[in-house]
Amino acid sequence: MKESQPFQNLVYCIRCCMPNSEEALTFDEMGMCPACQSSEQKMHINWVKRQQDLKTLLDNYRNLDGKNYDCIVPISGGKDSAFQLHVLTRLYKIRPLAVTFSHNWFSETGKWNLENIVDKMGIDHIMFIPNRGSIGKIARESLYQIGDSCWHCHMGIGAFPLQVAVKFGIKLLIWGESVSENTGRATYDKPIKFDRDYFVKISAKKYPDEMINSRSKISNSDLIPYQLPSYEDIERVGVVGVHLGDYIFWDEQRQTEFLIKEYGWREDKVEGTYKRYKSVECRMPGVHDYSKFLKRGFGRTTDHASHDIRNGLLTREEGFKLIEKFDFERPGALDYYLKVTGFTEEEFEKILFDKRTGAAVNLPKEELLARVKGHRLNRKPESKT
Repeated sequence: MKESQPFQNLVYCIRCCMPNSEEALTFDEMGMCPACQSSEQKMHINWVKRQQDLKTLLDNYRNLDGKNYDCIVPISGGKDSAFQLHVLTRLYKIRPLAVTFSHNWFSETGKWNLENIVDKMGIDHIMFIPNRGSIGKIARESLYQIGDSCWHCHMGIGAFPLQVAVKFGIKLLIWGESVSENTGRATYDKPIKFDRDYFVKISAKKYPDEMINSRSKISNSDLIPYQLPSYEDIERVGVVGVHLGDYIFWDEQRQTEFLIKEYGWREDKVEGTYKRYKSVECRMPGVHDYSKFLKRGFGRTTDHASHDIRNGLLTREEGFKLIEKFDFERPGALDYYLKVTGFTEEEFEKILFDKRTGAAVNLPKEELLARVKGHRLNRKPESKT
């Protein structure tokens, strides 16, 4: 029996639910996407050797005299950064400085998780909160520039920890999940090395100077938090960055269950997906993922279902059923985004449709919007219990 698929004019990975409209995605000769290839490679890595390499790395950067922090751990309070802190402080006895760039869109659950994990880990913590007025302007320009509401978050989480590293003279930054885990841009056999411009290449796409625009009234002063240190300063301090997921076997489902049990970490409803822990710290992931859906014909549930299929938690058919249920959902947070940016919904949709490239160009806009509207009409109210 042929499996149902959300859009018959997109080509899907033979193993998971990722379509060929994903950015930079290509299929191998078997019809498998890079993330599925990476999941196969992951099974053949010598993780015992990788953990030994991690211990050696941490020992090389450990400040035995206690005059500085051993490393910086950028944290959001989300599942990945909470697990990073557990591994580094409890297992390896590292003294990190936790650094948070606040997107200023924290959910109540996210605030609680962040404060809770910092308190229970007993670590020093710096948080930077940009003013909400500038975020509104940047979130507007972000849609024009990268077809996404969240440039300030993509750029801020990359730039601010580097700024702190240079100012404090801390050489090592430790991130969580490897980009090889679930995207089309890298695999475990062909990773992307962390450098100063990593987050521009991976997610932000534009440097701060490129965001200055009279259309959205953004000035140099609005962009101070997003400026990257110079190459010379990075080299002078000797700043390097690594992903913990390149050294230990990354299993976010089990890690989240562990955090809930050991630290009381909290899940909550997240728009656009059946998962209750992905991006739970933010009020706005639904807008980010809905933007991708309008551009590319898939949203957050496609990402999550595909990941669960690779991990043996879902069948491919179950994944497509979840996608039909959640990917077409218009997020309630879109109303707030339209309010702070001044866009109408029609303008929002047009900008995103104009951003479509590659396989997404062949996805009829009328069909996509009809599916959204039909989904809203047919969706049963969720239980309040």
